[in-house]
Amino acid sequence: MSFASTGCAQFIASRNGRLLRIVAGLALIAGGIALRDSAAGTILMVVGVVPLAAGLFDFCLLSPLLGGPFSGARIRACRT
Repeated sequence: MSFASTGCAQFIASRNGRLLRIVAGLALIAGGIALRDSAAGTILMVVGVVPLAAGLFDFCLLSPLLGGPFSGARIRACRT
């Protein structure tokens, strides 16, 4: 069984999973803006772009590392 067919991957690629990544990215960016005068704030803003982009553009960075496809659509196609 590949990672793409697991429940975790299917959730990440689902509408709710994408929404969760978008919200998490926005929250990290907002936290970074609140701390914008420090290095931690800058790091939070930069790190927040990753889940935000992943949710908006429907990709999963974790999946290829675990042997699955990069595209959310291809992950959803691997449903068991």
